[in-house]
Parts: sequence; structure tokens; C-alpha cells
Amino acid sequence: MNGLNTILIVLGLFLAGGVYSFKKQEMPASVVILLAIGSVMCLVAGVLRIQGIWE
Repeated sequence: MNGLNTILIVLGLFLAGGVYSFKKQEMPASVVILLAIGSVMCLVAGVLRIQGIWE
């Protein structure tokens, strides 16, 4: 596991927290959806890099 994997996973978790916070504050749905998509993309990229599927 290298630094980029860690950064991607931490960023994904940070964005997931933002999704929860923005949803709780009743922000516009488009903002919540964009954060959710970004979070999932970061988490998936981090996991794929750990598994060695995506280099």
C-alpha cells in the first residue's frame, strides 16, 4: 500500500462525511449527489489500486 492509495481512501471517507453533513443540513440534492459520486470514485480507485487491478 503506497501513499496514493491512502490518500484516495482518506479523501473518499472525507467526502462521505461531507455527504452525510450536507444531507443533514438539507443542501440541494445536486450537491449531495456530486459529493457521493466523488466519494465512491475515490474509494473504488483506492481499493482497486490496493488489489493491484488498476495501476
